Amino acid sequence: MPKSQVRKKKVYTPPTDIRPSTTAQSKKPSPVWVPASAVALIVIGISWLVVYYLSEQQYPVEAWRYWNLAIGFGCMVASLGILSRWR
Repeated sequence: MPKSQVRKKKVYTPPTDIRPSTTAQSKKPSPVWVPASAVALIVIGISWLVVYYLSEQQYPVEAWRYWNLAIGFGCMVASLGILSRWR
């Protein structure tokens, strides 16, 4: 059986007339407060929920009842939002 010819592919060169929208200079590292505040929100959220359950729903605020769960989980979700901006 005869051998097929080998095609030579050209090396890809990106077009020079199109400039990328994001450059390396525009992606600066995040400030120090971003991971620090995210970790603080995680700790606050977890500690809020732990205090709520260990105190048998009397603390941190008894009048808020199940809104205490929303506050604890809201702090943790807010930290995820902050961490999504972290570079």
